[in-house]
Amino acid sequence: MAYYWKTDLNSSESHEKQQEHQEFPSLNQPLFSSLVSLGFDNVVEEISNKIPLCQREIEENAFFVPSALHWDSRTHSLDEIHQTSLNEFTSKSSELSCHQVRETPVIGFSRHSVLPNPQNINKGSSWGNPIGKYHGADDYGFNILPLSSTSLDKNNSQSQLENENHNYHIGFESSVLPIYPFLSTNLMPKEENKSRRNMNVVESSLMPFQGSSLPRTWESTHPKNTELTGCSIQLVEVAQGSNMSLASFCNKVKKIRETYHAADMDSNSGKIWSTTTAFPYKLFSNTKFNINIFTDNSTKGLHFIPCANYLVKDLIAEILHFCMNDQLFPRDHLLSICGHEEFLQNDHYLGSHRVFQKNKSVIQLHLQKKRDTPGTLSRKHEDDHSQFYLNQLLEFMHIWKVSRQCLSTVIQKYDSHLKYLLKTQQNVDNVIEEVKNICSVLGCVETKQITDAINELNLILQRKPKNLHQNSDTSAKGLIEKVTTELSTSICQLIDIHCSSFCADFQPLHAPLYSVSCVNLGLHSHLSFTVYAAHNIPETWVHRINFPLEIKSLPRESMLTIKLFGITYATNADLLAWTCFPLFPKHRSILGSALFSMTLQSEPPMEMIAPGVWDVSQPSPVTLQIDFPATEWEYMKLDSEENGSDLEEPPKECLKHIARLSQKQTPILLSEEKRRYLWFYRFYCNNENCSLPLVLGSAPGWDERTVSEMHTILRRWKFSHPLEALGLLTSSFPDQEIRNVAVQQLDNLLNDELLEYLPQLVQAVKFEWNLESPLVQLLLHRSLQSVQIAHRLYWLLKDAQNEAYFKSWYQKLLAALQFCAGKALRDEFSKEQKLIKILGDIGEKVKTASDPQRQEVLKKELGRLEEFFWCTKTCHLPLNPALCVQGIDGDACSYFTSNALPLKITFINANPMGKNISVIFKAGDDLRQDMLVLQIIQVMDNIWLQEGLDMQMVIYRCLSTGKGQGLVQMVPDAVTLAKIHRCFGPIGPLKENTIKKWFSQHNPLKADYEKVLRNFFYSCAGWCVVTFILGVCDRHNDNIMLTKSGHMFHIDFGKFLGHAQTFGGIKRDRAPFIFTSEMEYFITEGGKNPQHFQDFVELCCRAYNIVRRHSRLLLNLLEMMLHAGLPELSGIQDLKYVYNNLRPQDTDLEATSHFTKKIKESLECFPVKLNNLIHTLAQMTAISPAKSTSQTFSQESCMPGASRSIQRATVLGFSNKTSHLYLIQVTHSNNETSLTEKSFDQFAKLHSQLQKQFASLTLPEFPHWWHLPFTNSDNKRFRDLNHYMEQILNGSYEVANSDCVLSFFLSEPVEQAVKESSAVDLGEKFADKKPKVQLVISYKDAKLTILVKHMKNIHLPDGSTPSAHVEFYLLPYPSEARRRKTKSVPKCTDPTYNEIVVYDEVTELQGHVLMLIVKSKTTFVGAINIQLCSVTLNEEKWYPLGNSII
Repeated sequence: MAYYWKTDLNSSESHEKQQEHQEFPSLNQPLFSSLVSLGFDNVVEEISNKIPLCQREIEENAFFVPSALHWDSRTHSLDEIHQTSLNEFTSKSSELSCHQVRETPVIGFSRHSVLPNPQNINKGSSWGNPIGKYHGADDYGFNILPLSSTSLDKNNSQSQLENENHNYHIGFESSVLPIYPFLSTNLMPKEENKSRRNMNVVESSLMPFQGSSLPRTWESTHPKNTELTGCSIQLVEVAQGSNMSLASFCNKVKKIRETYHAADMDSNSGKIWSTTTAFPYKLFSNTKFNINIFTDNSTKGLHFIPCANYLVKDLIAEILHFCMNDQLFPRDHLLSICGHEEFLQNDHYLGSHRVFQKNKSVIQLHLQKKRDTPGTLSRKHEDDHSQFYLNQLLEFMHIWKVSRQCLSTVIQKYDSHLKYLLKTQQNVDNVIEEVKNICSVLGCVETKQITDAINELNLILQRKPKNLHQNSDTSAKGLIEKVTTELSTSICQLIDIHCSSFCADFQPLHAPLYSVSCVNLGLHSHLSFTVYAAHNIPETWVHRINFPLEIKSLPRESMLTIKLFGITYATNADLLAWTCFPLFPKHRSILGSALFSMTLQSEPPMEMIAPGVWDVSQPSPVTLQIDFPATEWEYMKLDSEENGSDLEEPPKECLKHIARLSQKQTPILLSEEKRRYLWFYRFYCNNENCSLPLVLGSAPGWDERTVSEMHTILRRWKFSHPLEALGLLTSSFPDQEIRNVAVQQLDNLLNDELLEYLPQLVQAVKFEWNLESPLVQLLLHRSLQSVQIAHRLYWLLKDAQNEAYFKSWYQKLLAALQFCAGKALRDEFSKEQKLIKILGDIGEKVKTASDPQRQEVLKKELGRLEEFFWCTKTCHLPLNPALCVQGIDGDACSYFTSNALPLKITFINANPMGKNISVIFKAGDDLRQDMLVLQIIQVMDNIWLQEGLDMQMVIYRCLSTGKGQGLVQMVPDAVTLAKIHRCFGPIGPLKENTIKKWFSQHNPLKADYEKVLRNFFYSCAGWCVVTFILGVCDRHNDNIMLTKSGHMFHIDFGKFLGHAQTFGGIKRDRAPFIFTSEMEYFITEGGKNPQHFQDFVELCCRAYNIVRRHSRLLLNLLEMMLHAGLPELSGIQDLKYVYNNLRPQDTDLEATSHFTKKIKESLECFPVKLNNLIHTLAQMTAISPAKSTSQTFSQESCMPGASRSIQRATVLGFSNKTSHLYLIQVTHSNNETSLTEKSFDQFAKLHSQLQKQFASLTLPEFPHWWHLPFTNSDNKRFRDLNHYMEQILNGSYEVANSDCVLSFFLSEPVEQAVKESSAVDLGEKFADKKPKVQLVISYKDAKLTILVKHMKNIHLPDGSTPSAHVEFYLLPYPSEARRRKTKSVPKCTDPTYNEIVVYDEVTELQGHVLMLIVKSKTTFVGAINIQLCSVTLNEEKWYPLGNSII
């Protein structure tokens, strides 16, 4: 890293002028100077010795400045103080000893401001607000003070000013942070604060980070619209904004958009393409899909069974051939998913589409002819010619804080009064009043030049009456003209500084020339600038601060932070405001004067100080004016030497240590010692033994030499996968070169791959150098290529604006996205936003209504939704842009009785081939954490699918649409485990067979039951793994859901990363994850198939180990969200929690053993059942019968309009077994039939249960015995029962699909009973009943490792069940020295161990025998001797157990 510098040609002349100014003080220069030591003496030696600053601690030193002297009382006093000034921050020498502190006079404009004093403003004067509408105050947390247009009393005495009661002495605190992103040094005096009354302090925190706007230094082209022709000051309109950085951003966005023409159908199809992944060969090796194809010409579907590796275009060709349309071309057709506005991608395999990877049922597709015109969401020809101006798209930000029209009006008045003054030498007060108005319009900023000109003008006019006897009109008029010219020039300079510093849609026609003091700076000069004034604060401060930092040693990404403090007499300093900005924006240092707005928010977030954290281009009540030196520095990259090219091969121990360190995955988890070690061997690291973020993150600092070496490593590195570069976009890497390389790698990802990581990339934008960064360009490019990305990015940016910082940054990026999207998609965004607004209003009214009136209020407010759809016709759902809706089903809408009272809204699908869509709208819950957890789970599921493992995961969609609100997808046909427990009575959670009985009732047929068991087996294992890794807490039976197809999934992720809720100081979540005995009971089919539990453990451990191989990706994704403001992901300790659960340092055998222990720990955790019991009892007492069936969250899957489980039931006659039982034929929804037997008393009991459960509903009359005639009673009863069943099953949907009815008709069928079926094959089928043990034996580096996995078919000699353990002996060593044993598993014939036994110092396997003995306490069960030299290592193998020891 290097900087070169250039100075003005007349630098020597300016230096001479500066000496003249020092010899002859004037109004432009303070009479005296003061140099204050900041306590950096201990840093100077470090800099000169090239030692990184981050390795030493900076001491804290207080410094004091006495009260400033006042100007001569003869100077005309206009108003009370409104601004403060500093003389220049410069370094006279590199030695920082104790400097003498001398009293410094306050420069004239400090005490004699033309602006009104703030106390008088608050008293309610009649000045009005010349700025016009100002709605942005709330954004900055301050109130805009009303301004007064009346002339203030100019004769306020000094005593009156001193008698004002000021709460604070305003000052600044100054400190320089070490040049390292993670460290900060607070140099604010602590002890001395209380002992000094008028201590004024300056803090300027210097951090390496990335830039902000550079004040305008070029001569801009003048637009045609020029105002105030003939006036002394003329303004021109600048449509793209006066701020150079924002204008450059607008131009960059426009160029990006211009690369994608509306006529380009490839990038502008306007269609939503179904997301794809790499083809999962392991998953779909020989898989075929069941597909029904519907065409526009036929209502009957065509059935195809293509292979998974079939290209979509080949399937289209086959369909066209089948339909005898060979003259049609496949490229002219598309396949869409029925019910969705989503199209398959013709050049991809069927199995590459996610919809095929997750949907194992018959998939419905619609063949459509591809139109020549793009879709409705595409960009149009008019969009190609639209212009991007921030003032058009950021109106909601009120980016133009100063109205051009308002300023023009004030300038016209000023010019009019000025002409009158020049003509008559009278009414100077009117001129001064208009100068006040101009300064007030420009953010209440008044420069010293304006103050000096006003004072000089007053002095001239005051002297004139004294000299009436002299003929001095001519000389006085000349002096007035000269001073007024200086005044107009000063005003023009203020306008220009304002326009270059802030966002405005105007600028002066002729940019004035500045007289910036110029100092010849050498290569070793220290950082130097003048804090010119802090406007609108009630106290003066004058300090000189020296930064003992050579400019050339500062990184390009250095951030300067300045804090404004108010110091009371009795307490410590209180932070009033702060600002921060980059020292080298656009790779150059800032030149000349600049204004920086200061935010009134709380302490700045030092851990994420970046250019976008606070928008200094937006005016605020407190404005800081800084004069930077005229010397320009420009960043230049050094030609770094290729170090390490001829390095010797490092020792093996070194490479092993590097490999061990690489297991930390992320640099923030490395200790300082390990970082130094890794950096020492940095040139031996490569993509095989380490990761690039880990190597670069171990660098000791950001000095020139270190950064140069980092760039060398960066150029040499070969990335194994683009996602490896994600770790380079965290806050640990502010360097632009590093981030640019990361974006180059991510650009290799496909759109659908990038879509998956958008939340992290949106967060990474915070740490970019500017809005023209490669990352921002990548996001805009991809949004132009994919509607899916544009839609997801829109809602992520909308939600990010609710964060405490970076709001303006995201607003500008959102404006750029909307410009690129085109009018059609922009209008769609507007409709979706309006829909969310209406849902939010409805939710708020339902919340505020009383409990009895809520349903009525909801019904009334739903009319607003109906009116919305009447106006807009259709609207895409924010949850999924592929779903288009055209109305609501009001009868199906309701609300849930949980604390947040979420709404259940059922939309009518705009696609005639689709079903209604139900969603949950939540207000009052922060859904961002749920979004993150579901995203990480989706990433894990994708990893499993690529490895050929389908864990049957149900991952619903969730979207945060604003602060504390969002949408959640409803999963059809799903109920909570709590509801299932309640169906089996108050102690349902304590029963073992609840889940098994519930699934048996809903799946009486053998084939259906086997599918259900398999789905539950895999999904339960998957959720055990993901909830363990992410530490999901607050798990109870209302947060676990089941579908009738057997899928289990979790909901509500408000607590994760181990942040468990406590009750009385005791954690409610005691188990590692939820796996209870009732789940094991269902998996093992009531204990009849214990091998199923072994298969379950194997599946869990396999899934766990697959995810562990991608630990770096998961940790990177979480690390990138550390600064998202999530309540439970905020620090390194949260990242360490996931790291400890992933255990990337473990071998697969060690991880298998570890996770097996967690399974057993969860299975034996009784507090889980107790927690479920308490929760169930609480819910049963809190919910009335009517609400429990219609409005509670547990009933969310019972959607009106869904298919009924039973079509009809008919009494065929009496059973052959006994005449007291009726034989009933039950017809299912799939037209399959089953038989069941019920007595009349059972019918009566069913009716009684329905009366209790549905007390508010009218049930059909039951045919009691007294209704029977005296003759032919049997036939009469058959007819009455059939009529009763018909009314029950065809009546209320809630009754027909209630558990009471379903269990009555579907439980215990006469034929094909589940309990009589053979065992369901979930894993390896055991044909024999011989006792066996499964082992994995490995040998490496003289260490023998044995993993004892499972045993099967073991019994005691008497045939009873053993409590077995395993003993090992390594022969021929003495038995006791080499004896190892496992723990015992109580009372089990098929025990699972997954325990590791280790023998060290085994030099070779030849000649060694492993003797394995199985015992139950002391009783022998079985044994085997294994010749180690003949064993296949690292393989699972079953070994037979003999009945004697050899």
